[in-house]
Amino acid sequence: MGERSAKSHLSVVIPCYNEDTVLPLLRQRLVAVLESLDATWDVLLVDDGSNDRTLEVANKIHDEDSRFKIIALTRNFGHQAAISAGLHYAAGDVVAVLDADLQDPPEVLVECFKRWRDGWDVVYAIRHKRQESILLRASYAVFYRLLRAVADINIPLDSGDFCVMDRQVVNALRSMPERNMFVRGMRAWSGFRQTGVVYERAGRAAGLTKYSFPKLVRLAIDGILSFSALPLRAAAFVGGVTIFLDVIAIMFIVMWRVFGFEFMGHTARELPGWAGALSVALFLGGIQLFILGIVGEYIARIYDEVKRRPRWIVRTVRGVSRPEVGVE
Repeated sequence: MGERSAKSHLSVVIPCYNEDTVLPLLRQRLVAVLESLDATWDVLLVDDGSNDRTLEVANKIHDEDSRFKIIALTRNFGHQAAISAGLHYAAGDVVAVLDADLQDPPEVLVECFKRWRDGWDVVYAIRHKRQESILLRASYAVFYRLLRAVADINIPLDSGDFCVMDRQVVNALRSMPERNMFVRGMRAWSGFRQTGVVYERAGRAAGLTKYSFPKLVRLAIDGILSFSALPLRAAAFVGGVTIFLDVIAIMFIVMWRVFGFEFMGHTARELPGWAGALSVALFLGGIQLFILGIVGEYIARIYDEVKRRPRWIVRTVRGVSRPEVGVE
């Protein structure tokens, strides 16, 4: 890997949802970091349909420093869609992605940018420690290890969307048409040269988390179903095992009836048989619903993809050129 040219432009994509209290502090810390880099830079604040003063604060920041640019979406399309919208507008030779809440320390960008200069195409941040609840930390740990175990690609453990990417990688991500996005998985799937930087994830600098537990579960499901067919294979396996056990149970019931031996203190003739039949029916019904649920998740994603609706719609932009249609 050869070193990249010293002449470079860095674009920083920051999805924002109800972050009015943290944006001034984010700006202060981010400018200090970016000014220390040997590069020109700009920051893209993607307002993901906030219902507080986030857009107002972002506009004020833009008025004071035009290097902070704004993409305002018409509604809350979700964190992954907001990142994708930012990548669509980012013009840098190298592009960074980080959250607005300062749990991803901007100071880590210095080492990430250095690694990019050394020739790496993707430099992702690895969360060594997290200042969050035990339940949330355990949930993340289980998810990342489960995803790595079932995914068809090698997705780094404990790495989120916080990263620095070369322009080639950004162009590759922009060419991917998925509607159900999982950026960190798509980044790994691209196959470019990648390395990690370890950091300690802090608590939120201000405000409340926007990722509720149900949203985290949905993100986990998107990640697993987008990069693995294992749930479908597991459903088929469960169905096959169930059929095998049913055949054994039926054979046993026939023998119990024909030979008249006692089972659990009774012969077959002494019991009407409806309880056993009902139990088997309920068991099979549960298995069928489970398998249908897995298949349904995949079908729902197929349905979402074939509709070809845009992943986001832009209301206004400031500091960047707006395309003829405010969608991708």
